[in-house]
Amino acid sequence: MNKGAPPLCVIAGPTASGKTALAVSLAKRTNGAIVNADSAQVYRDLRILSARPSDAEMEGVEHLLFGHRDGAIACSAAAWASEAKAAIADLRARGKLPILVGGTGLYLRTLLDGIAEVPPIDPAIRAEVRAAAVGDNHRRLAEHDPEAATRLHANDTVRVARALEVVLSSGATLSSWQGRTVGGIRDDVGLFGTVLMTDAALLASRIDHRFSQMIDGGALDEVRNLLARNLSPSLPVMRAIGVPEIAAYLQGDLDLGAMIAAGQRATRQYAKRQRTWFRGQELGLPLEGDADAALPRLLALAKER
Repeated sequence: MNKGAPPLCVIAGPTASGKTALAVSLAKRTNGAIVNADSAQVYRDLRILSARPSDAEMEGVEHLLFGHRDGAIACSAAAWASEAKAAIADLRARGKLPILVGGTGLYLRTLLDGIAEVPPIDPAIRAEVRAAAVGDNHRRLAEHDPEAATRLHANDTVRVARALEVVLSSGATLSSWQGRTVGGIRDDVGLFGTVLMTDAALLASRIDHRFSQMIDGGALDEVRNLLARNLSPSLPVMRAIGVPEIAAYLQGDLDLGAMIAAGQRATRQYAKRQRTWFRGQELGLPLEGDADAALPRLLALAKER
């Protein structure tokens, strides 16, 4: 924690790891407020399936950037980071401790370390690349960006096309642009916090139980309302965990039991990816397995501000 810099607490970790309860406990003891850092919880359409905190779970603590966006408008990491900066500034002006809570690593890294300003792609090059077969694009990528071609699977249509169009249009590789980030706030804050890494078996049990509760608690109506809007299936809100599985059930492609099992499995797989990401990424925060044990340490750090 940088002495003298405005404090910023981050509580991160995979879904169902206990982040909300820990954040609320910390906020109540530190005159804090919670800022959402979960990419699904920004959408008002996903109150249930995103596990957005209920009024009871908030316990009177101020929560910002939860359910404030319509699902028809995709929220990028850059857009969220801009909103988060404004929310943090507002809380500081009111003498409150900002506590970022969420499991979307890309959001947190964009806010803390900035985003790469890749130049706009030449439309002609983009059209050419997007019209070509992925195999042809991968072979061209090997000529212009061998490192990316080695790293990316030859059938990864989206990522291969992106890497190729960037190097053809800008003359520099995508990885070189990604190394030139701007707009991060890490050096301007007194960062402290935790990444909760709950035991995998316990996490899986929580996830399965919670998804069943979501089904009983109105998740079917939530997805039914989304489908009625005829939104593009490519939108993040339509690809959120649980939405495709419930949509398949509502459309008659899965029975109830198969849908619940599929939703639980998709959530467990997502949590596994989150655990892997947080282990491999340098947020500069300790990994801790017990939320209750993390609270005293966070309280002590908050009092140092």
